Amino acid sequence: MTTSARAAVLEAQDGPFEFRDIEIEDPRSDEVLVRMVATGICATDAHVRAQRMATPLPVVLGHEGGGVVERVGAAVATVEPGDHVVLSYHSCGRCKPCMSSHAAYCDNVWAANFAGARLDGSNGLHVAHGTEPHGHFFGQSSFATHALTHQRNTIKVPRDLPLDVMAPLGCGLQTGAGAVLKALAVPAGASFAVFGVGAVGLAAVMAAHAAGATTIVAVDVDAGRLDLARDLGATHLVDPGQVEDLTGALRAVDERGLEYVLDTSGRTENLDAGVGALAPMGRFGFVAFHEGAGAMLDAGRLTLGQSLQGIIQGDAVSSLLINDLAQLYRAGRFPIDRLLSFYDFADINTAFEDAGSGRATKAVLRFTSPG
Repeated sequence: MTTSARAAVLEAQDGPFEFRDIEIEDPRSDEVLVRMVATGICATDAHVRAQRMATPLPVVLGHEGGGVVERVGAAVATVEPGDHVVLSYHSCGRCKPCMSSHAAYCDNVWAANFAGARLDGSNGLHVAHGTEPHGHFFGQSSFATHALTHQRNTIKVPRDLPLDVMAPLGCGLQTGAGAVLKALAVPAGASFAVFGVGAVGLAAVMAAHAAGATTIVAVDVDAGRLDLARDLGATHLVDPGQVEDLTGALRAVDERGLEYVLDTSGRTENLDAGVGALAPMGRFGFVAFHEGAGAMLDAGRLTLGQSLQGIIQGDAVSSLLINDLAQLYRAGRFPIDRLLSFYDFADINTAFEDAGSGRATKAVLRFTSPG
């Protein structure tokens, strides 16, 4: 038995998403079939579209899904039909990082999230004619009306919260918030700065504010996003285009330096400026530098106990952090709805254009109401 679905398939590098009818296999014992209600668009989807990340094509992308469980495999005990769920990154569940609550650094992270197949190499997506699209992107491939997921990356969330708002918690917003709350563990009273206030950076601002950081610096060249960062908790705004010395501008906020800095931009000049602005024992976290980016640093600049930390998915245990963020949203302390622009699933190509141009901070595709 299979489930018929409609999917937006990326057929070629930099090409448009094309709609195709697909058949999805029944869930295996540890899998879940989810009817999609909404899914966010993330920069990682755009990187694969440009083939900066070598996920094989054609493929059904999408990895910030929110939906309703339709069927579960025999061994699934964490969700049941009718549950509202948010879908997050996948992991093997067996390696040392997975077993020590650091599944974002899974030894099999590529195979689990980017290979376009299950961990055993099989593909649960089929078509009657033509080349079968790869599936299981981030263990979900949520650019489709249904997704075949795994119990490890299918997170039950409260039924009274809107799934179209909850959906982007699964990756981008989890990354920014988790970087602050878990990976860097920014404490109350700390000083914190974030380079880049797109969706990930704004999630970091909200998380720092919720954590009680007393100095929160937002760094960006977009005046509108800086204004939004102020509304969401930033205490200081810095536009690099308006200052001659970015490090100096940051140190002007706190003379002894900033205790925590997060870069979400991947711009090499921000590594230099951010490290220069660190206080003794300060920590610099980054989520966006890729191999070959040319980001170089003289280790002698870390002699006062400063450190660098690469961060994936906020180092989040998704089943815990996503629900923590949902409760903060409920309390009005993590107003993610301020970041979202909604599009019909049929308008996926327009949504990607708006996300790429900056017209949308976080684009979310809607499939149906969550009724």
